[in-house]
Amino acid sequence: MKLTNTLFATLLFSICLIAFAAVARAEEPADGWLNTPERFSGTDSERIAQAVARAPNFGGVVRIPPRPAAEDGRDWWLIDSAILLSGGTTLYLDNCRIKLSDSCRDNFIRSANCGLGIETVEPIRDIHVIGIGHPVLEGADHPRATGDAGKQLGVQTYGTDAGKEDQSQYGDWRNIGILLAKVDGFTISGITVRQAHCWSVSLERCSNGKIRDLDFGSTEKRLIDGEEVKVLNVDGLDLRKGCHDITIENLYGHGGDDLLAITLLSGEHKGGQFRHTEVADSTPDMMNDAFNITARNIVGYASGGHNIVRLLNNGGRRLHHVVLDTVIDTSPADVTDRATVRIGDSGYGGPAPLGDTSGLIITNVQTKSSEGIVVHGTLTDSIIANVINYNPDISGVLFPRGEESVRNVQVINVISAAPISSH
Repeated sequence: MKLTNTLFATLLFSICLIAFAAVARAEEPADGWLNTPERFSGTDSERIAQAVARAPNFGGVVRIPPRPAAEDGRDWWLIDSAILLSGGTTLYLDNCRIKLSDSCRDNFIRSANCGLGIETVEPIRDIHVIGIGHPVLEGADHPRATGDAGKQLGVQTYGTDAGKEDQSQYGDWRNIGILLAKVDGFTISGITVRQAHCWSVSLERCSNGKIRDLDFGSTEKRLIDGEEVKVLNVDGLDLRKGCHDITIENLYGHGGDDLLAITLLSGEHKGGQFRHTEVADSTPDMMNDAFNITARNIVGYASGGHNIVRLLNNGGRRLHHVVLDTVIDTSPADVTDRATVRIGDSGYGGPAPLGDTSGLIITNVQTKSSEGIVVHGTLTDSIIANVINYNPDISGVLFPRGEESVRNVQVINVISAAPISSH
């Protein structure tokens, strides 16, 4: 039977459409490993954002490789705004270097459920930031702002926005390097962070996560255009209110401030506002405790002479069921940290009530700090064991507030040793 011209044309057109669709699908790699910003055009931030937006089509995967060298020789990604990750996203940082531009007043990476004007942060699941090889996140040459929300730019801490009437004159959550809020199921691993603008990594109300193999390199004093300036609050890793069921392994290097901190402080606020170091909303009826946290192998120091590990809670926020195993103070001869492990504080709202800080196991600590392991708050039902103290002026484990601040705490195997000279 002969086909009419019209029917033949229709069939031919349909065949062409099928063939075109097959070719288009072939051009879209099935392997998310190929979903990279190199496939897109625009600024570095725009190219990365386009790759992240395409991640759902590639199993949630996006990979940032080394940047091809530009005409000016730049072979690193220079970003103007945060890389925003939605739930179900795995971001591989593959031997790349990502640097904040001088115009950027934002995070390196942030969970997309939070940010300016988002008053109520909705929970999301499964965000993974995984380094391959030696990826580096690096702060700006001339940061617009540094420090936490209590620090004024140009007065206490550095920032080129100092004195600008249309810009906030205090630090806030935008200065944090990697910021996740209300994320259940996460990984952050294998990353080096250099000269952060505030805390390198901060988690708010996050759970069921793993953090491992992070290398920090931030200083409280920096040379910028030949002038020494202060950059405050450059911690390594911070866990805030509501974090639980988290494993931390292998933190190295130094922060200008505390290398690892779990801080649960008073203060309630809406989310997404300036003048806060926390981006998520906070109310008294939320679960504000931190618990079921294990941290192993913390090797480093605080270059600004602060604390290597800080555990701090008050205002009814409880800190419990925490294991801290292996902390080694590597501070050089010209740096003496305040404490290798500091529990509680007389400031920041005062010590927690007896019983609110409990169930801590702190073991295998080598210290040469001014106070070693010190309980400036309260502590109950806990063990401190296997401590080598290289500071001849202290006993290694201190309770300055006396017996009324401690209940059912065992201190085992604390020895003093002669300082070891470095070579």
